[in-house]
This record gives sequence, structure tokens and C-alpha cells, in this order.
Amino acid sequence: MLAPDQRFGGRWPWLWAIVSAALLLSWLFAQPSTTEDDEVGYAEFRELVISGDVEEVEIDQGSGKVEGTLASGESFTAQGPPGGVPDADTALLDEHEVERNYVAESSNPLGSILLYLLPFVLIIGVLVWLSRRATNQLTGASAFTRSRARVHRSERTDTTFADVAGYETVKDEISEVVDFLRDPSKFKQIGARIPKGILLVGPPGTGKTLFARAVAGEAGVPFISITGSEFLEMFVGVGAARVRDLFATARKETPSILFVDEIDAIGRKRGTGLGGGHDEREQTLNQLLAEMDGFETTEGIVLLAATNRPDILDAALLRAGRFDRQVVIPLPTAGERLAILEVHARGKKLAGDVDLDLVARGTPGMSGADLANLLNEAALIAVRRGADEIAAGDLDAARDRVLLGVPRGALVLTPEEKRTVAYHEAGHAVLASVLPNSDPVHKVTILPAGIALGATQQVPVTERQLRRRGELDDILAVRLGGRAAEELVFGEVTTGAADDLTSATQLARSMVREWGMSERLGEMAWGSAGPVFLGEDLVHTRDYSDETARVIDEEVERILEEQAQRARTELQQSMDALHAVAAELLERETLEADDIARILHPPGPVAAAG
Repeated sequence: MLAPDQRFGGRWPWLWAIVSAALLLSWLFAQPSTTEDDEVGYAEFRELVISGDVEEVEIDQGSGKVEGTLASGESFTAQGPPGGVPDADTALLDEHEVERNYVAESSNPLGSILLYLLPFVLIIGVLVWLSRRATNQLTGASAFTRSRARVHRSERTDTTFADVAGYETVKDEISEVVDFLRDPSKFKQIGARIPKGILLVGPPGTGKTLFARAVAGEAGVPFISITGSEFLEMFVGVGAARVRDLFATARKETPSILFVDEIDAIGRKRGTGLGGGHDEREQTLNQLLAEMDGFETTEGIVLLAATNRPDILDAALLRAGRFDRQVVIPLPTAGERLAILEVHARGKKLAGDVDLDLVARGTPGMSGADLANLLNEAALIAVRRGADEIAAGDLDAARDRVLLGVPRGALVLTPEEKRTVAYHEAGHAVLASVLPNSDPVHKVTILPAGIALGATQQVPVTERQLRRRGELDDILAVRLGGRAAEELVFGEVTTGAADDLTSATQLARSMVREWGMSERLGEMAWGSAGPVFLGEDLVHTRDYSDETARVIDEEVERILEEQAQRARTELQQSMDALHAVAAELLERETLEADDIARILHPPGPVAAAG
């Protein structure tokens, strides 16, 4: 910890500079003027007068300094007693007929003034410092309760709907906000009221913040943004004070858009946490509810908020009059992914073999942020290999890196392990090719990446929003195909099917519990697989009996066993194809879709011309 004098000097360097400059000037001005004359002692000066060598003297009555000229023409100085030359010496000068003159005090009056004023300057400086210190303490306390919102003026918010690819329905939903902020009069004429608050709901990375900025850019109004976590501190009452300051800032900037990102940080259901009724988060939420009721849309403030957890928000926050409208921003479809890829491909050099449509179809479930990262990874891979443009292989490698992880080139498999992995992936690939409802194979590899020792990638021809029972059965059979191939070829199974079993079990359990695809349980949903908030989970009870739980487990086991047996049967009928794909994988390590088609459907002999 710094000493008080160090803190003083660190916070008030200008005061020390002024004091130092005043002292220096006082010293300089207080110094008597210096000459190049020879200085003699006062006794020697008297002897020079007695000997008749002094012609003229000039006496300073204040300091007693004597300056004179000798008969030889040389100048000299002598320091007499302060107050002037004594009367006896004056008479001595008259006796030897030395011409004398008198001057006023030689000390600089400015220096004297500065010397007198210096104590007052120091006192005033200390008082000012004490006053500023007290003011800063009060300001620091008030600044602690100010909201940390960032205000972006219209000239700095250049994002528009043109920068948001796809999502035309979402644009139509929130374009009313833009029209209202541009021309609110036409809404007032007909008596329409624009939604006071709009809640943007969607998975992470779908562009909720981008949409909010685009609304502000289209409307040309200030954009005030803050995250929900910035309201909360360890001190009680700070969050509520920051909410008040936030809305006060928005009122000064009207018309404006107020955007709260991750509103679930303060908007969670009250009474479900562990902090009780006086929890800081609840007080902040209460203040937010009061502020939202305290302004009208006629003030020109539109509140946008974003969250990916709408299920945990308080009902009072979601009611009409606060958040009147919820706009869902889902994961992009194949067509929207293509548009997003085209936007992010601007400024990137793509080779002629790049097919963005194929990339869009091969990235189901990816958000806009994921697609932007995919193209950036492909560009980094192209730079790493010394190319000046992004090729199709770079995009494939980037997708493998995103989906599977970093290639593990240092991992060395034994020949037996490599053969096992080859047959495991060949089982997935063969079943994906022969089952009628399965998505076609895009690539098969036995190169380790991430936590996987190999991978089989499938690309859907068309994106489906609904799945039939037959399609789900084929998905289960393909996922269990790797384990079935190991069992058929080696007579035993390995630990390599752990991820396959986990995903297959989750899918089968959803079929039984949520989608009513079990004849024994009928058309009922048994529990929910979605996330449950902590407070609700503490009092959550299972809505079915132990007997029903046992039936659910039996049905999940039955479905998995049926599809595992189906996978073994299909592979036994396609054993030649299984061996051929595994042998090709052992030789080349990676097979594309054309390679799989060539192995499974070799060209027949050409008929001889007649």
C-alpha cells in the first residue's frame, strides 16, 4: 500500500508542480543581480578610498552593496553592512572627494510577492485537494450504481437487415419496430400500439444480438446495449439502482432501442432460487418490472431482450404490457445456411471446386456463429498449407475439426486396433448405404480426431423437420452398426462403441417417453427430457410410478435390441461389402462418397458389340 504522501503526489501532480515552480521563481527573483565586477572586502574598499584610488561609488541603501569605479577604470563591488554605508564611511568618501550615488533596494519585488503568497497558495491547494477527495468519494459511490450500458449513436450503428442472411420471417416480425421508430405518427392515427418489449428467443449463436443491432441500424436511432450480468453485484440494491439509471439514460436518448442481452441472468423465476425473497436478483427483477410499467411506447423507447432459456423467465416479465411479443430465432435451415455462408464468404478467396450448397447441406444444426467459424477455420487451414485460396478440401477439414476436434496425428494405433476401427466404421458406412431411410454417406475416415478414433459422416439430401418411425429405426441401426460389425468379424466387442451406445439410448428413450412410439405405453408423454431450473428441481416429483419406469426401461431395451439384431442381419447379408470397405479404409484411411458407391456398386462388365 502506498504511503499518504505517495498517493498525494500520484493523484495531484499538478499541485506539486505549481508549488515547485513558485519556489523556483521566488528563488530566482530573490537572487541579487550578478555582474562580472571584481568583489573586494569592505575593509579593502575603505583602504582603496583612503589611498585615493576610488573615483565613484553607487550605494544600495537596502542591502548595503557598494559598486564603484577605480581610478584605473576597473569596476569593483563590495558588500557593506545592510541598511547602507555608515556615517563615518560616508564622511570618509566626502573627505577624499569620491562621488557617490544611492539606489533603491536591488531585490526583485516579484520574488518578494511570491514569497509572501506561497503559504497562501499551499493552504488553498490543500483545501482544494481535500474538497476534491471528498467529491471523488461521493462520485465513486454514485458511479458504482450507474448502469454500464453502452450507447451507440446512429452514425456508429451501421448494421442493417442486409447484413443478416435468411430469417425473412423474423425480419418481418420486428420490422414493425423499425417503422414505428421512423414514423410513429401513422401508428397513432389508427390507434395501434407498438409492442413495448420484444423478446428474442433462440439457441446460442443464431444472431439475436445481430438482429437487435440491425433494428437500430435500420431505424437510425441510438442503440443502448447491456448484458443481464452487469446489473448484479455483491452489494444489495446496486442492481435496482442500475436498472433505474439505465432507463433514465434511455429516456435521454429517445427515440432509442434498449437491448438487454442474456436477460435470464436477472429475469429468472422468483421464489425458485435459494436466496429467499430478499435476494439481490429478485430485487433487480422487481425494479425492472416497475420500470417497464413506468414508460409508454409513445416515449419512443423499445426494449429488446435476448435469451436462450425462456423456460426459466418469470411469468410477470413475459406478460403482455412488458414483453408483448416473443420472436423465435431458430437454427437456420439449409437454405438459410447457404445464405449465411455466402455472407461470411465475402472477402474470402474461394477455389472453383467449392460448393457452398453442399457445405450448407452438410452442416445441419450449425448456427450462424458456427458457420462463420467454419469458414474462418477453412481459411486458416488454407494459409497453413501455403495456398492463396480456400479449396473444398479445406472446408471438409474445417468441418471435421469443428465436429470431431483437432486431428491427433501423434496417436499411433496398433495394427489390430486400426483393423478394428476400420471394420467399425465400415459397419456404419455399409448400413447407411443399404438401409432405405438413411442419409447417404459423405465421408468415412479412420484418422483419430478429438476423442474419436474414426468417423462416418452423413449428409441429408433434404432437411427434415419431422421424422417417421422407420427413419428413426434406420438411424438406430446405423448407430449400432459399428458394434455389430465388430461382433460379426471378431466375435467380441470393444469400448469403441461407447458414444454410439449413448446416443442410441438417448434417441430410443425419447421415442418411448416423449414421442409415444411404444405400443405398451400408448399415446402418452412420460416426463420431459428438457433442462429443469434448480429451484423447480428441488421440489420436482416424477409423474409416473415405478412400474411405469420399469416398462419404459423395458421398451427402450427392446427397441435397441431389435435394431441391433437388424444391423447384424443386414451386415451378414452384405459381408462382402463390409470386408471391401474395411480393406479400402486400411489402405487409404479416408473414403469419400464416390469411393463408397464404387465399392458397394462396382460397374458391371461391358457387353460385347454384336
